[in-house]
Amino acid sequence: MAKNIFKNFFTPGPRGQLRWVVFGVSAMFLVSLFVDIIGFSNIISNNLDSVLSSLPGVKDMKVWPLVERSQADNSKNLNFKNIREIDLDSYGPPFKLGLDLLGGAHLVYEADVSQINYSERASSLAGVRDVIERRVNILGVSEPVVQTNQIGDNWRVIVELAGVTDVNQAIKMIGETPLLEFKEENPAASQMTVEQKTKLDELNQGAKDQAEKILKQVLAGADFAALAKEYSEDPGSQDNGGFYGGIKRGVFVPEYEDVLFNKMKSGEIYPQLVQSQFGYHIIKKETVRGEGDDLEIDTRHILFKTKTAADIGLALEPEWKTTSLTGKQLKRASVDLNSSSGIPQVALEFNSEGADLFAELTKKNTGKLLAIFLDGQPISIPRVNEPILSGQAVISGSFTIKEAKTLAQRLNAGALPVPIKLISQTTIGATLGNESIIKSLVAGFWGFVLIALFMMLIYRLPGFLSVIALLIYVAIVLALFKLIPVTLTLAGIAGFILSIGMAVDANILIFERMKEELRAGRDATTAITQGFLRAWSSIRDSNISSLITCAILFWFGSSIIKGFALTLAIGIMVSMFSAITITRQFLRLIAKWKISRVRWLYGVKSESSQLNK
Repeated sequence: MAKNIFKNFFTPGPRGQLRWVVFGVSAMFLVSLFVDIIGFSNIISNNLDSVLSSLPGVKDMKVWPLVERSQADNSKNLNFKNIREIDLDSYGPPFKLGLDLLGGAHLVYEADVSQINYSERASSLAGVRDVIERRVNILGVSEPVVQTNQIGDNWRVIVELAGVTDVNQAIKMIGETPLLEFKEENPAASQMTVEQKTKLDELNQGAKDQAEKILKQVLAGADFAALAKEYSEDPGSQDNGGFYGGIKRGVFVPEYEDVLFNKMKSGEIYPQLVQSQFGYHIIKKETVRGEGDDLEIDTRHILFKTKTAADIGLALEPEWKTTSLTGKQLKRASVDLNSSSGIPQVALEFNSEGADLFAELTKKNTGKLLAIFLDGQPISIPRVNEPILSGQAVISGSFTIKEAKTLAQRLNAGALPVPIKLISQTTIGATLGNESIIKSLVAGFWGFVLIALFMMLIYRLPGFLSVIALLIYVAIVLALFKLIPVTLTLAGIAGFILSIGMAVDANILIFERMKEELRAGRDATTAITQGFLRAWSSIRDSNISSLITCAILFWFGSSIIKGFALTLAIGIMVSMFSAITITRQFLRLIAKWKISRVRWLYGVKSESSQLNK
């Protein structure tokens, strides 16, 4: 009995084989469901810190920064009252989508390799790619693609960021390395005299008075563009009447942007002067296009610059003097907590050169102030109480956990081996990507319907069974896309839809062979066996040639072509299983039924209406 069970397990009959097919498909769905459950658990864990923060008193506990530190800081504002309102869609679709479907940015950078030996340029570009990958990973971008490309003497880096919401932040993160500097007090520092400061204040007050005068004129109906050409001190827009077109968030200084995007209507002139680091702005909001991430605004402004010491001929000695210790000597940066206040800070560890420089710097400045500058701004000015020989330092300030993590990650990402320049930027809005998905789904649906109708009209019963097998085929392929996982692009979906049509090619060959056997007087079981046997060589050769083509496209093609080749190859391999195994088991099962003897059901015309037993 045990021997029979063993035999039936490994060499089942037609019904047993059908059960194996159903079991295999069910297993694929269960694994896919398990992947979704893991994703949901990650959502809950990522929101745990926000949930805990809603508990009374927890936020005030000293242990709270440790809780925040242990969690990935990408949570949303969540508490127990709205935990059921977690928007799962905001954590990503069930499938990984590419740039053209999810929306995002396509950036092309040109690398300046003029100072690099030709033999070392490829390795330098590889280093650029690695640094950019580390930087974009900080953004939490879904499946970022970073590639290098050589066109003649031009070396380029192509960056695709799917799902990125703030393109300007991404550009800044990719192209800029945070400039970390340690500066000591400058004994020769000089300051303006009272007379010089008074003169500077008078000049700036004059600029403000002039700005208020022109503001009254434009509010009274004067030609804004003409006044901008005459009075504006912005060289980038003066000749165009102060015009800037297609402005998105993150382009202008915060003061200007806040007024333009949040406090004005189209065609309106802001009734007050807006002061920024550059001076006084008179702002007009013109045309508004798009919405959300695609929002663009056409604007005009008149700038009245504020003056600095250099504008009145003063060459003042800076308060802080540059030293040799910078972020270049940094070995590692990490997030730490101040032992007394619990406030997040960034701990720095220098390499051997940096440790020596830091020891010398602290010896030299014992009892004095030492300033830590980040991107030209002082963020921490501690007093050196004693020489520090450990090669470690701390950047303290009013950091949040997220800000401290981001700074540490940016410092760890390192500097680019060669300079890069952004030469092309393409932004795809989420709305456009969503429209592409809908159109692809509609195309796939109608393609499936037409194939199903064709198979059932021409091949009838076998055609109907092949449609069921095709549904199983689609389910298996989608499960594989989720499990691998495959990043779906528009080209990838096209490859999948094409593979649906190719999946029935094998069935057509088999069914035509079956019809030949039936016309020769064979019974249904024999016709099925011979049909599959004689069609196999053609199916095998055609699919192998298609897979070779997919391999060539994947190896030599661009990222878009690779997506097409990958989804098509997966579809072809699964179609061999669905056509040879699933359809055959369905036909073998039906062949035992009396209705299967009706020749018309196989699309065969004959004088006899039934098949021979």
